[in-house]
Amino acid sequence: MFGNYLIGLREGLEASLVVCILIAYLVKTDRKDALKPIWMGIGVAIALALGFGCALEFGSQELTFEAQEALGGSLSIVAVGLVTWMVFWMRRTARHLKSELHGKLDAALAMGTGALVATAFLAVGREGLETALFVWASVHAASDGTPRPLIGVALGLATAVFLGWLFYRGALKINLAKFFTWTGGMLVVVAAGVLAYGVHDLQEADWIPGLRNLAFDISGTIPPDSWYGTLLKGVLNFQPDPTVLQVTVWALYLVPTLAIFLAPVGFASGKGKVKAPDEQGSRGSQPTKAS
Repeated sequence: MFGNYLIGLREGLEASLVVCILIAYLVKTDRKDALKPIWMGIGVAIALALGFGCALEFGSQELTFEAQEALGGSLSIVAVGLVTWMVFWMRRTARHLKSELHGKLDAALAMGTGALVATAFLAVGREGLETALFVWASVHAASDGTPRPLIGVALGLATAVFLGWLFYRGALKINLAKFFTWTGGMLVVVAAGVLAYGVHDLQEADWIPGLRNLAFDISGTIPPDSWYGTLLKGVLNFQPDPTVLQVTVWALYLVPTLAIFLAPVGFASGKGKVKAPDEQGSRGSQPTKAS
C-alpha cells in the first residue's frame, strides 16, 4: 500500500504544482478572465487520464489469461520506462518548469481561449496519462485481492492535492529539490519491483522462457498471505519465489538506475531547486515558498 501511496503522492504533486503555477500566474498578472479555459483544459486532462485507466482495467478483463498476462507485462515495462524518464526529466528540468510554463501561457493568452484550453490540457494531460499507466501497472503487480493498493493511490493523490493547495496559499515551506530527489529514488525502487513483475507476467504468457527456473523459494519463511509478506509485496512488489530472470532484471535495472539518479550532480546535488508556484526570486538553498 505504501508503494502505491508514494506513486499517487509523487505523480499527483507534480500535476498539482503545474496547476498551481498556471493559476497563480494568471491571478498575479490580473488575467482572471482566463481561469475558466484553464480549468476546462485541466478537467479534460483529468477525464482523459481516468478514462485511460478505466479502459486498461475493464478492457483487459475481456481477454484470455495469456493475453491478460502479455498485456500486463508489456504495459508494466512501458510504465517503468516512462516513470524512469519522468524522474530523470524532473531532476534535470524542474528548476526551469515555472519559466517554461509562464512562456507557454503568455503565448496562449495572445492566441485566445482555445490555446489556453490546449495549454492546460497538454501541461496536465501528460502527467495524467503517465500516472494512470504506472498506477495501473503498480496496482496490477501489488494486487492482493483487496482494495488496499487503490486506497493507497487515492490517499497519495489526495495528499498531493492538499499539498498543492498549501503551496498556492503560501502556507507550506519545503525543499522541493530534496523531496523530489528522495521520492524519485524510492519510486525507482518501486519501479524495479513493477519491472520484475512485468517480466513474470510475460513468462506466464509464454512470451519469455524460464518460468520454472526459480532463483530461490522462501515461501515457507515469508508466506505471501502473511502480514509481513503482504507488506513486502505492497511496498516493494516482493515475491518469495522469483525466477532467475526476474532477479536478474531487477538488479540490472535498480543498481545502475538508482546510482545514477542519486549521483551528486545537478538537481540531486541541490544546484537546481524546484520553486513553488508563487515564489518571489528565492535563491540558493533556501526552502521554496508559494506566496
